[in-house]
Amino acid sequence: MQLRQLTFAIHTLGCKVNTYESDAMAEALRAAGFAERSFEETADVYIINTCTVTNVADRKSRQMLRRARKFNPEALIVAAGCYVDDAAKNDRLEELISAHVIDVAVPNADKKNIVSIIKNELILENDSSIDENINSSNPSLFLTELDGHTRAFIKVQDGCNMFCSYCVIPYVRGRLQARPVEEVLEEIRMLAERGVAETVITGIHLSSLGDGLLRLVEGIEGIDGIKRIRFGSLEPTLITEAFTAQLRQSEKLCPHFHLSLQSGSDTVLKRMNRHYTASDFERSCDILRKYYEHPAITTDIIVGFPGETEEEFRGTCDFAERVGFYEAHVFKYSRRRGTVADRMPDQIPEPLKAARSEELIRITDRLSHEFRTYYLGKDAAFLSEELVEIGGELYETGFTPEYIRCVKKSESLHQNEIIVGKTSHIVQQNVIDESLVLL
Repeated sequence: MQLRQLTFAIHTLGCKVNTYESDAMAEALRAAGFAERSFEETADVYIINTCTVTNVADRKSRQMLRRARKFNPEALIVAAGCYVDDAAKNDRLEELISAHVIDVAVPNADKKNIVSIIKNELILENDSSIDENINSSNPSLFLTELDGHTRAFIKVQDGCNMFCSYCVIPYVRGRLQARPVEEVLEEIRMLAERGVAETVITGIHLSSLGDGLLRLVEGIEGIDGIKRIRFGSLEPTLITEAFTAQLRQSEKLCPHFHLSLQSGSDTVLKRMNRHYTASDFERSCDILRKYYEHPAITTDIIVGFPGETEEEFRGTCDFAERVGFYEAHVFKYSRRRGTVADRMPDQIPEPLKAARSEELIRITDRLSHEFRTYYLGKDAAFLSEELVEIGGELYETGFTPEYIRCVKKSESLHQNEIIVGKTSHIVQQNVIDESLVLL
């Protein structure tokens, strides 16, 4: 009897670290003999790499788990990641299993064992048509191939020791743990050999590496094939004169910096247990603008934090205008059980949170448009990723070093090549937000 090849599909929610871990789990499963399917296709195994950073993230995680069950009621449904860790701490895992929402729960620490976990579960089903001899080694999460990809997210550390008052992540990801630099560089070398041209250095609390990030950038700088380097989210306290001056020596590092703000009000920042003031943050932006011409500075902002007054909210709006962010991810504060903020008085009503969120989004959307407009009529260069159709014509598309999407007419794709030209106007089309058009 011919043995049936097992199939899997994976869906990722949340942060860039989850993206890296999903890519690594998928690679391990393919190496073990599984065939990958898109998430909407029928598969033997569905893995949802979950997120629990907000109540919305929890809800999306549950929705995707239930959707997978509908795709194939007989499939093995695997919940992995932060939502699993949080549910385990709050005694909700058994409820999910008994309700047949999930079959297997894989916490963050066990993602590296995804092959053996799934194999053991499938063999328990006693399906004689399944090959029980599939490779079930327990590889660490490590990427060696991302064929067809331009950009690779590379996790260089995990965990966080900061314990911001609103955040559950230290409880589900654990304490700080850094990967050896040489291991990371070897991973990037292997990906570069397979065609990856841009690497994004990411982690749960990337700034904890301090000057280690400088050594990492220096190592990546020497890897053939890597054309661009980006950072994930950084703490503003990392951006000092000395750090930035040394960083500026890199020819591959993109002038695109995501600095987590959370609030432009010092009193809110103190309640959040953030270890800087609004002035400290603004000083970091000034340093970046001293060493880079018109860098892209992006951020995260939480509105409706417990006790947030109208004056504190206005301070955040004014601060965003003053700094001139390229993009801002605006979140309504989400209560997380077990955090300090969950026990704070003066919780903000949801309608007021929503109104403040909408107002701040309008401001930051305008700032984003103004940032792109600055580049009109100027030379630009983007790393080609794919062909898209706009108005019945084909365009190559990709991102500039500042992470502005650009498009240029082309009948063929020159993937991972740098496309240059002068920008002429802005276009908006479907999933593409605002894009600069190159002549």
